[in-house]
Amino acid sequence: MFRRILVANRGEIAIRIIRACKELDIESVAVYSTADSNSMHKELADKSICIGPPIVNKSYLNISNIIGAAEVTNCDAIHPGYGFLSENPKLVEKCKETDIVFIGPPVNSINLAGNKSEAIKVMRKNKIPVIPGSIGNVTNIREALKVCKRIGYPVILKASFGGGGKGMRICNSKKELRDYLPIAISESRSAFGTEEVYLEKYIPKPRHIEFQIVADNYGNIRCLGERECSIQRRHQKLIEEAPANNLSDRTRKQMAAMAIRAAESINYKNVGTIEFLVDQEENFYFIEMNTRIQVEHPVTEMVTGMDLVKEQIKMAAGEKINNNLKNYKINGKAIEFRINAEDPDNNFSPCPGRITDYFIPGGPGVRIDTYIHSNFNISPFYDSLLAKLIIWGNDRKEAIARSKRALEEFKVEGIKTTIPFHKKILDNKNFLLGNIHTHFIEEELGV
Repeated sequence: MFRRILVANRGEIAIRIIRACKELDIESVAVYSTADSNSMHKELADKSICIGPPIVNKSYLNISNIIGAAEVTNCDAIHPGYGFLSENPKLVEKCKETDIVFIGPPVNSINLAGNKSEAIKVMRKNKIPVIPGSIGNVTNIREALKVCKRIGYPVILKASFGGGGKGMRICNSKKELRDYLPIAISESRSAFGTEEVYLEKYIPKPRHIEFQIVADNYGNIRCLGERECSIQRRHQKLIEEAPANNLSDRTRKQMAAMAIRAAESINYKNVGTIEFLVDQEENFYFIEMNTRIQVEHPVTEMVTGMDLVKEQIKMAAGEKINNNLKNYKINGKAIEFRINAEDPDNNFSPCPGRITDYFIPGGPGVRIDTYIHSNFNISPFYDSLLAKLIIWGNDRKEAIARSKRALEEFKVEGIKTTIPFHKKILDNKNFLLGNIHTHFIEEELGV
């Protein structure tokens, strides 16, 4: 087992990893920028080290500074969390060069999963359902028009190395395809440093359902059920649930089997997520693989009783999959709400500033993953996520009732947050019925 782990992240996920280290009797080292000099993750870790100024390219995204921090503090492993460098193959390679264990999958898996068009090729080869589209990237309008003639409109352009909705354009006609292709290429170049884009058939009102994979270094792979991630705004998730709503057992078993096959097809190791779109007839299609711990991992932990971050660490240290993972059972219903420093009444604009008062909910089935406290200053330099409110109930009805109670108790004063918006969602009839899809927010709440 590792002696000391560098936590190459900040905020709630850094605290989450530090807590797992403490329970495994492993020392933790926090990294922080000068903007985070008073941060909670710095205080909770056994050691801490400054890695640069607030700008992420000079601190949290600076591989040389991260590796240097690990070396000077004698860490034998690095946990990247999510975001920042968590899916950066260059960090994995640098770890290998300096004899530091990267807590995550091997570089080949990250490279393949990161290139979505190549990943789709692999899945198609392994008979995993994929959305009809281009075989690889499209580089000009002639190729794009040829694909659209084969699969029909509407189609969606996607950046091959994309995420978060960047480099994505829906095209309903030849004219829109001609107009949007150069825009998608330009967005891909500016956001991801590459002009590679590909085409897919556009599925209206799909559900976004992802499956949690755990894989050790000895070829053992387990699927720990699924999460419903359909409540999104502009491709950014707001609410996640486990298990998924209104999904037949037959489809659930088929998707789980395909998720395992997808992981096997790229020789995957450690924790990862296989993501699918599901249409109204329960046809499902692979869309991408995330090679890291997910923001929404707590809902899986709540219904399985597993600690996914501990499993990451133990598998990276060479342990086999926990026997409990072989015989897990889904127990109850869990829902996660992302509490962001954003103003829902002003186009969800970021709201940095000082928290003047703060009270978190409690009681049965309530978990809070956060890094904030009263009189804490929210920095404008980083992601707006303040906290994750995770609720467990015996069934969805109880989980929703408990969620309403917890959101009423949750107080963050001094800045705007998404708490009022989550309350609106919980009052929506179709949400209560589980009739949700990826366009739910814009259609039901008009934003």
